[in-house]
Amino acid sequence: MREQLDRAVDLLIACFRSGNKLLVCGNGGSAADSAHIVGEFVKGFLKKRPLPEEWSAALGGANLQMGLPAIDLTAQGAVISAILNDLGGECVYAQQVLAYANPGDVLIGLSTSGNAKNVELAMRAAKLRGAACIGMTGLGGGRLGALSDILIEAPEAETYRVQEIHLRLYHELCARVEAALFP
Repeated sequence: MREQLDRAVDLLIACFRSGNKLLVCGNGGSAADSAHIVGEFVKGFLKKRPLPEEWSAALGGANLQMGLPAIDLTAQGAVISAILNDLGGECVYAQQVLAYANPGDVLIGLSTSGNAKNVELAMRAAKLRGAACIGMTGLGGGRLGALSDILIEAPEAETYRVQEIHLRLYHELCARVEAALFP
């Protein structure tokens, strides 16, 4: 798991340094984790990320920080309801990936079982768009294991335990990426 986390850190650093973005999705508690991960990247997590002085001056000294481009695919209610109504639940994340993903982007798909069909379809769509896929799953990796460029597999099968481990892992991931990009 440590080696996979190291690889994920390196992949995200390269993604952001290249001007690319992160997309994140999951269901239920993993949807909450998706929002949490994006929040740590869009604004400062453990460090202040000051704006360049000229930006700060142009923005009237507003209390803003540098952010990293990350999109929570679980957060857009109107888009999600349109996709659910018109295309179906399995398409809810893949349709957004087809719209947003570009070569060099990264998708993190969270599923405690590794078998969430809508996350699986999102990963398939990401690969078609040239984006890399990081899967965060529980024991065994499920179907996401085979689709993931990097699989971070929590060594538990019980949903709440997997989510507890994921929390620690993605906090470390966010902290290490932030430290590298905002020294």
